[in-house]
Amino acid sequence: MAETSLIQGRYRLLDLIGRGGMGEVWRARDESLGRHVAVKCLKPLGPQQDRSFTRVLRERFRREARVAAALQHRGVTVVHDFGEHDGVLYLVMELLEGRNLSQLLEDNGRGRLPVPDVVDIAEQVADALAYTHEQGIVHRDLKPANIMRLADGAVKICDFGIARLGHDIGFTSKLTGTGIAMGTPHYMSPEQIGGGHIDHRSDLYSLGCVLYEITTGAPPFDQDDAWAVLLGHRDTTPRPLRSRRSDVPEFLDGIVRDLLAKTPDERPPDATALRHRIIAARSLAERPGGQGRPPGPPTLAHPPSAAGSPSHGPGGADPRLPAWTYGMTIGRLATGSLTRRTAQPDPAAGLTGEWTTPSGPAGPASAGPRRPERPTPSPEQIAVLNSRHSAGLSLGRLGRWDEAGEVHRAVAAEREHTLGPDHPDTLGSRYEVGFTLSRTGRTADALREFVRVAEGRERTLGADHPDTLAARQETAYVLGQLGRHFEAHEVYAAVLASRQRTMGADHPDTLRCRHNLAFNLSRLGRIEDSYRTALDVARARTRVLGATHPDTLVTRYEVAYALGTLGRWTEALRTYREVAAGRAQALGGDHPDTLAARYEVGISLGRLGRSTEALELYRELVGDRARVHGPTDPETLRARHGLGVNLGRLARWEEALAESRDVCAIRERVLGPDHPDTLVSRREVAVGLGWLGRWSDALTVYRAVAESRERVLGPDHPDALASRNDEAHCLEQLGRGAEAVELYRRVAALRRQREAGRR
Repeated sequence: MAETSLIQGRYRLLDLIGRGGMGEVWRARDESLGRHVAVKCLKPLGPQQDRSFTRVLRERFRREARVAAALQHRGVTVVHDFGEHDGVLYLVMELLEGRNLSQLLEDNGRGRLPVPDVVDIAEQVADALAYTHEQGIVHRDLKPANIMRLADGAVKICDFGIARLGHDIGFTSKLTGTGIAMGTPHYMSPEQIGGGHIDHRSDLYSLGCVLYEITTGAPPFDQDDAWAVLLGHRDTTPRPLRSRRSDVPEFLDGIVRDLLAKTPDERPPDATALRHRIIAARSLAERPGGQGRPPGPPTLAHPPSAAGSPSHGPGGADPRLPAWTYGMTIGRLATGSLTRRTAQPDPAAGLTGEWTTPSGPAGPASAGPRRPERPTPSPEQIAVLNSRHSAGLSLGRLGRWDEAGEVHRAVAAEREHTLGPDHPDTLGSRYEVGFTLSRTGRTADALREFVRVAEGRERTLGADHPDTLAARQETAYVLGQLGRHFEAHEVYAAVLASRQRTMGADHPDTLRCRHNLAFNLSRLGRIEDSYRTALDVARARTRVLGATHPDTLVTRYEVAYALGTLGRWTEALRTYREVAAGRAQALGGDHPDTLAARYEVGISLGRLGRSTEALELYRELVGDRARVHGPTDPETLRARHGLGVNLGRLARWEEALAESRDVCAIRERVLGPDHPDTLVSRREVAVGLGWLGRWSDALTVYRAVAESRERVLGPDHPDALASRNDEAHCLEQLGRGAEAVELYRRVAALRRQREAGRR
């Protein structure tokens, strides 16, 4: 492909960034969305190919590209688009900023990677393979060049599906002519070489070859003759890792040895088991006295007093932290005073100076014993804590919240011991602990952590300091998550008053607080107040940030929600459509926020009686959700539920019932039988049965929903009461009026009891 070529009028090729046996990879610009992407152009098929063959090949390409595009995992390269242009098949993928493992080996003068990096890469690749194998997809060509290490430490596997395409096109390794399954010889499993049955365990063998090479600097069979390489895979046991590199822990040696077993049955059963084994072995090795950590001086859990510097493991590592933190580089240490700071640094910056907890009053006249002065931490301690804090932030950005929480808790404990509980950096770590707790569903624990941080920051920094207000705002957010909206409102109002006084009405942090206040007002049932507040914030954000800024669009989404709740569906529809268009432009058509706005467009169309348009929208949305997130993702199922509802509105009840039953069955399997979404689907099944005149069947389903909601939510919860009303209506349809009246009375009594309890 020529430089500056424009593919399909959309993708402009800018720089050639890679070339291989199957084609070229270009850095390109997506002119429609204004973002940079990678475009992989396969070699032209050529006129010599049989027409029927090329037709089949194109279909195979489309099928494999769709499979690759459906993969959604942090460890798999995202495929955005695919097609054919001037006889060239192409894939459009996310542009990754990083180096593949082959390049990293070349960058490293010794031709091998640090052991902690190897273990981290092994765990991340195993996680990605576990996901893809669950989808029934085998890579077939796993090698260092197909594994990327990004700048933030994340690992991604590239080229899923391409290996099989290459085999069909004829780009084999050309080692023995025909008969060899596609793959690179240094990383091919024995069953690939022999042309036998290939399953997920072939990828595990290839992973073993990759780990062997990045650990030792050479693949397990490194002969110059290709045939000798293949014979090695088939017949020869490779030398143990520890015989080639003495600092390799025993657990890593054993894992690679098992991955390189000649028969699939001797290897780990699957990638999930492999990942669990890596995590367990690494955890054991990192304990004091563990056998898997590279040899080095012992690491002290807490440093000694000021007399002397602490002793550290490799790279200043703490054995209680994951091994991948060992190799982190030390950040630059800024100078600082020995007095308490009045402002907290950026959390990403870690410790920026020395600090001690204030001593008690000086002199013999002080009332009570003088508090001992806390030893000044050494620069080495500061650097190690800085690196670990940054590691926790990186894990959070990757969505690995459990691991991020472990890191932040360990750093918080070290900082509290070394610097004191109210030091700004200690509180910064505790703030991140709270954030990870809220992201992992431990909302009550997160609330306690944020309250503690807010109180400490108020003592240390003052009530109006931005960091104090940030902690209080997170406190309000978590209160809302717990359903304590009245308390959340009080905190939001107080924080907003402080932000307006100290920062101004149009400061982004002030506007964020006002947005959260609008959201909480709607949950309190104050819809008009919520609408007015959100509308004011949207106008201010448009003025300050721009009309298509994600924050502006989030607030306009809230405006549309309030409009819908107020019954102003025509205005809600127009606003949701504008938000969907803005998000597609700013974030991309496949971004979750864009898809969420499209879902709400469908809701609005249905409410306006435009069910034919809603049905068409939901069909497209189901396809996009399944492609981006998978067919069983909760959001895909939500779109399918909307599709079923609109089928019913169009009186296509047989189709609606079939759709509702299918969605209900999947939700029960994926989310559980008592999940709110499962119960919504089950109720929709009952609705369909009723409209088809099958009231006895409908009664059974309505009762099951009511019993589940009572068990989970309580008998006086509004949803449980609504289900009992459904049941009573069904009894009426069956001519069982007395039972229906008795049930209506019971529901009314529970409602009165609930209202009395609120007063």
